[in-house]
Amino acid sequence: MRNFLMSLLVAGALVGANVGTALAQDASAPAAASAPAASDSAASAPASANTAMASSADAASAAAAASGASDAAPAAPTEPVMVDSSKISSGDTAWMLTSVALVLFMTIPGLALFYAGMVRKKNVLATVMQSFAICCLVTILWTVVGYSIAFTPGGSFIGGFSRVFLHGMAYIKGDKATTLTVSHLATTIPESVYFAFQLTFAIITPALITGAFADRMKFSAMLVFMALWSLIVYSPIAHMVWEPTGWLASAGVLDFAGGTVVHINAGIAGLMCCLVLGKRVGYGREVMAPHNLVLSLIGASMLWVGWFGFNAGSAVAADGRAGFAMLTTQIATAFAAFGWMFAEWISKGKPSVLGIISGAVAGLVAVTPASGFVGVTGAIVIGIVAGVVCFWSATWLKHKFGYDDSLDAFGVHGVGGILGALLTGVFAVKDIGGFDGSVLVQAKGVLVTLVYSGVVSFVLLKVIDMVMGLRVTEEEEREGLDVTLHGEHVE
Repeated sequence: MRNFLMSLLVAGALVGANVGTALAQDASAPAAASAPAASDSAASAPASANTAMASSADAASAAAAASGASDAAPAAPTEPVMVDSSKISSGDTAWMLTSVALVLFMTIPGLALFYAGMVRKKNVLATVMQSFAICCLVTILWTVVGYSIAFTPGGSFIGGFSRVFLHGMAYIKGDKATTLTVSHLATTIPESVYFAFQLTFAIITPALITGAFADRMKFSAMLVFMALWSLIVYSPIAHMVWEPTGWLASAGVLDFAGGTVVHINAGIAGLMCCLVLGKRVGYGREVMAPHNLVLSLIGASMLWVGWFGFNAGSAVAADGRAGFAMLTTQIATAFAAFGWMFAEWISKGKPSVLGIISGAVAGLVAVTPASGFVGVTGAIVIGIVAGVVCFWSATWLKHKFGYDDSLDAFGVHGVGGILGALLTGVFAVKDIGGFDGSVLVQAKGVLVTLVYSGVVSFVLLKVIDMVMGLRVTEEEEREGLDVTLHGEHVE
């Protein structure tokens, strides 16, 4: 593990040098802005889609110039703009409002219950408290500055500050006309709705990390880590991948709904938490079985339902692509659940409830970056591979290297996200998403996310540990976090 960490730190230094050079270039020259096409289907969130939109807009502009047309359509916006309310699609807006609720439902109560059922009874309240508190914390940070540095134009690695405290985001109801702001990434819905949709992604990503260090981190340290991580890691990665001016967006990385931004990002951060915090007291010697798998099954079911807002909502339109993303999500999840179940059945002799619901989550994770780019065949293969490989990573791999990933945050989200991102490059269908996939380009996105998130997470954890301490005492851990941290317990 020491060699592994040293390798990460060296790689991080190399990436940091490149980042510093690029930032200097950004400061001396304006970043090139992509121009998404002004149509319902052009409201897609992934940066890769925005790259194609820019090409289409450029081609249209060139054609208009060549023909000398005086009535050429105005250029599509490259930053948030004020528009007349007649430009807003009620269908797209209704679907995106629904998607906001679905994705928030994934964290509270979905993820909270999924994780709570897998810990021991003495830690169940502390576990649900983490998800709920993160929801509140990230909402505040996203409002203050997170949204602005993630989803406004800027440099290759970080956005601008035009939306700090949501300054400039407006809705003005007039006597004769109503105007409001829209994001350049979602021109058919109010910017307030796009803000809320992306907020739900920013909420669930750090909440996923908590599964890696369940049962042993101080609540105060967790809040500090998540606050810093959200601003220093999540927002820059989201900008690099989904904002057209971002580094990975410009490189053509395909990530429809968060394979790199959400799952690999959270998974590698979770692994760093495991390594820095160390194993739970009694790990490998004492029974640490889930205390209530009914809660976990209910939570997994909520995640599955909410994931339709996660993936299909990332079309940012009520259109055929959203429908196809929903289809591939359902198919991949079912195949992954059975893939894990049969792998466990063969290796251990019995299929378990924990196994089938973990397989379903692995399928949801792996299909996330691919859902708007692949067809049915790709969804099936991604599902099967994710179910089997994530079973292997959550069992053999974890025990082989000896890290204590309490609820398999890295084993499912990290490994599943990597698989999904790479397989997107294999199975992307141009007729569906507008792009041919490239495994090498996808690998670049995976590597950058692993190194940046891994190194920065490791440094943040070490600094917090030196300043205030990360871990509860052995006595507090043995008594349980519900009582020692929150003064409550479940009967």
